Amino acid sequence: SMQECGQIYYESKRTKSFQPSWIEKFKADMRTRGANLGVLITSAMPVDMERMGLRDGIYICTFEDFKSLASVLRESLIRVSHAVTAQENKGDKMVMLYDYLTGPEFGSHLQAIVEGFVQMKEDLAGERRAMERVWKKREKQIEKVMLNTSSLHGSLQGIAGNAIPAVRQLELDGGEE
Repeated sequence: SMQECGQIYYESKRTKSFQPSWIEKFKADMRTRGANLGVLITSAMPVDMERMGLRDGIYICTFEDFKSLASVLRESLIRVSHAVTAQENKGDKMVMLYDYLTGPEFGSHLQAIVEGFVQMKEDLAGERRAMERVWKKREKQIEKVMLNTSSLHGSLQGIAGNAIPAVRQLELDGGEE
């Protein structure tokens, strides 16, 4: 059976520059909604943040990093919830786990995971482009060989006539005469 493990509050901003004032309002919105974790998705990262990370207990990421981060945070909340359930009546464990989840160590692990996903995605796109170039080149080579073969066959038929058998794949209409 499904059980609630916690709540992640998301908010997105599509603007030219990041406003530090968003963080306090965001934290207030989280408290109002009773959320355990918060993710601010933005098209403009804070000036001093090159990549996704934790700022004042709030995860800040780009739209590109959002799916990976959401997936990892969700899984983490589920694991923490299971650990807390297993340790019922041990409130200090829950506090320790929450501190870990909102702390810099977990944030850096999370950032490394997301960066790994992003790098694999970029590598895959590069490999796809490279293979498409190779395929296009091979396609042109095959067309050239077929054209030359067809020309050679046509020349031979022009010289020797019906002594040269027809090759269906080289005929203009597919060999039906």
